[in-house]
Amino acid sequence: MMMFLQYAVWGAWLPYLAKYLTGPVAEGGLGFTNGQMGWIIGMAASIGAASAPFLGGQIADRFMNAEKYLGILLILGGMVKLSTYYVKDYNTFLLLSILYSITYMPTLSLTNSIAFANLRSPEKQFPPVRTWGTIGWIVASTLFPLIWLQTNLQGTVLPPFVEGTPKPNATHLWGDCLRVSGAISILYGLWAMLFLPKTPPTHSAKSPFAVFEAFSLLKRRGFLVATIAALPISMIHQVYFMRTANFITYLGFADAHVGAIMSIGQYAEIIVLAVLGLFLSRIGFRWVLTLGALSFAARYAIFAMLTPETKHLMLAAMTLHGLCYGFFFAGAYVFVEKVAPKDIRHSAQTVFGIIILGLGPVLAGLYNQWLDSYAITSTTGVDGVTTVTNWPRLWFVQAALGLASALIVALFFGPSLRTEPSARAAA
Repeated sequence: MMMFLQYAVWGAWLPYLAKYLTGPVAEGGLGFTNGQMGWIIGMAASIGAASAPFLGGQIADRFMNAEKYLGILLILGGMVKLSTYYVKDYNTFLLLSILYSITYMPTLSLTNSIAFANLRSPEKQFPPVRTWGTIGWIVASTLFPLIWLQTNLQGTVLPPFVEGTPKPNATHLWGDCLRVSGAISILYGLWAMLFLPKTPPTHSAKSPFAVFEAFSLLKRRGFLVATIAALPISMIHQVYFMRTANFITYLGFADAHVGAIMSIGQYAEIIVLAVLGLFLSRIGFRWVLTLGALSFAARYAIFAMLTPETKHLMLAAMTLHGLCYGFFFAGAYVFVEKVAPKDIRHSAQTVFGIIILGLGPVLAGLYNQWLDSYAITSTTGVDGVTTVTNWPRLWFVQAALGLASALIVALFFGPSLRTEPSARAAA
């Protein structure tokens, strides 16, 4: 239930925020530029992740029960997310997004460490537990547009299994995802404080500063290489959420089906997480992370070759998300848990999170602006300025960065560390 709600909060708004922010004001959007949208989604997330070791890991490792602190952060974050719905100007929206990120980003690592602390066999049990986060994302990201952006709903035999008549004010209605996410976050925070297992801090640790001990893990070769490889991966992963929704509609799909199409990746992720333990025991962390990075490269290469005439292949390409997230990100979380001492487990997860949720998104904001100059052309005519995105150019750059990360892990990670014998036997 913790994982389900954790990712339902995120999935309810992240896939759709870009469309709302960049939508024309006349149609109910906020009219922000792609650059402004990139800073809101990228820089806000990065500031939250950078503060996570101090506001998340350090407090949970040394001062407060992790489940209580998780609930406090979620309630505060939900209140901030609700308030963003009523904001229309860029500067205020950016400021509130930063405040929200400061409260939400630490919760991603906290839920991982709470799970690891309370599972009897984390390496075996964490992947299926984390699967419920994927299910939560699917439910939230799919139901919101299907139910809220359409009328006259009726069942179908094909995904997304529901179709209807699109509402005329869809751009304005995208903004309601902010209110839905805020409400879920507040309710989830109350539940976490009352019902999650008690996960106390480690008062007897030899050092009071768990965050500094966690940073010392960068001296370990595997941890350092995984962290370096995660930087370009986090950049292209962030741009995925900035660009894919608009790319899907460019291919000719309806607005109401954006969430369902993007959720195909989460269905595949469920399958991958179910077998992650088996792959970790057979081929080790080095090759699991390498395959995850290669999957990013393959997915974006397929995106680059898609046209409105071949849009049906988008559904197949989205299945690679399961390998992208399951092998690289979930595999990395398990690796961090394996190499980190128990008394700094919260801080170790958040230190790794600085890269994938902090520094990566900061660079993604700059990188996203560069993509505008590289892949978007503007022409001025009688009807005003017309912009055209060269989608193949944009996605091939993404593929190249994914390939670079795969090579970093494959060449420099070191011996292929495997899971414990007990986990191998269970797998």
